[in-house]
Amino acid sequence: MEGRVLRSGRTYTFETMDFDLTPEQRAIQSLAREFAHDEVRPRAEAMDAQERFPYELVAAMGELGFFGLPFPEEYGGAGGDTMSYALTVMEIARADASTAITLAAGVSLGAMPFYLFGTTQQKERYLVPLAQGKQLWGFGLTEPEAGSDAGNCKTRAHLADGTWTINGTKAFITNSGTDISAGTTITAVTGTRPDGKPEISNLIVPQDTLGFTRSRTYRKMGWRASDTRELSFADAAVPQENLLGERGEGFRQFLTILDGGRISVAALSVGLALGAYDEAIAYAKERRAFGQTISSFQAIQFKLVDMISQIEHAKLMVLRAAWEKDNGRDYVYSASLAKLYAGEVSHRVVNDAVQIHGGYGFIEEYPVSRMYRDQKINEIGEGTNEVQRMILAKLIGL
Repeated sequence: MEGRVLRSGRTYTFETMDFDLTPEQRAIQSLAREFAHDEVRPRAEAMDAQERFPYELVAAMGELGFFGLPFPEEYGGAGGDTMSYALTVMEIARADASTAITLAAGVSLGAMPFYLFGTTQQKERYLVPLAQGKQLWGFGLTEPEAGSDAGNCKTRAHLADGTWTINGTKAFITNSGTDISAGTTITAVTGTRPDGKPEISNLIVPQDTLGFTRSRTYRKMGWRASDTRELSFADAAVPQENLLGERGEGFRQFLTILDGGRISVAALSVGLALGAYDEAIAYAKERRAFGQTISSFQAIQFKLVDMISQIEHAKLMVLRAAWEKDNGRDYVYSASLAKLYAGEVSHRVVNDAVQIHGGYGFIEEYPVSRMYRDQKINEIGEGTNEVQRMILAKLIGL
């Protein structure tokens, strides 16, 4: 398939893509599907109701190699690719979004910065246990006044006598306060650039750093079994070598991290939509009204067909972005488009799944009720739908 889309004065070419998964990718997908069905799904309702972090599932995913999928074996990884990782997130999210975001954030936000920007020593010290699933790590970008406006960073770090002293607050940070969280990588203003704009750098802050505190986990509408907290830094001191990447490159670095993270969030959205579709079609085949199952009514049939057609479209968009990333292509456009579309598809599909369930869809004992709550954040996290449209508008030359 060939085509061109104008991208800020240059062309964007659609390359030919092989839609067949490799034997390795199929094996990983099958393993993730089996694990999600047998281990995640039976625990999902209780974990959500109790707001209980899935430590046992995290340990199991670590043993299966899920946290190390896109990383080389030399750093504790599985030597896989982005495609396998995206397929795995889809399957886990099909059973439970909280477990899926724990995995997705652990890989894309926690471990990936070390892999992309860390020194050899930093990779050996921090990346290896993260890729093995033995530890989790936070990615501290968002602040109370710096969400979509990520450049409006208020956290400050001052370097003196070989030590960075950090002051500020981060908000909505995933995997930052569990019993196995080892620290958080944060963005901080470390000076002023020649053009007068803030110089932003990334700093590694271990969990036991004095002056680094974590609030209780938020009471959330969805993703209740995942860990999300506010972080505070009051004269928190870390060594000069805890700078991740080059000084002043923090803004560019976190944009790169978010580009890749959008693939995993899009995959999560597709998986959640698939889970809702699974529940809806199963319920429609069992629920009887007017002497027959409601799946025999054309109104329900059409709704289910529309659901799966949108899901399949979104899935292809996610896999394309993953394929482009694996093949060294410019995947920013595809990742942003997939994240936007998959998030909106999950919204529509889950809403229709609740509608098909009728009054029972409003009852917590039915999974679609949990999925309805879990879905909304897919349109907010990793760049809101509005931010995605801003990015895409620029990429098509507007």
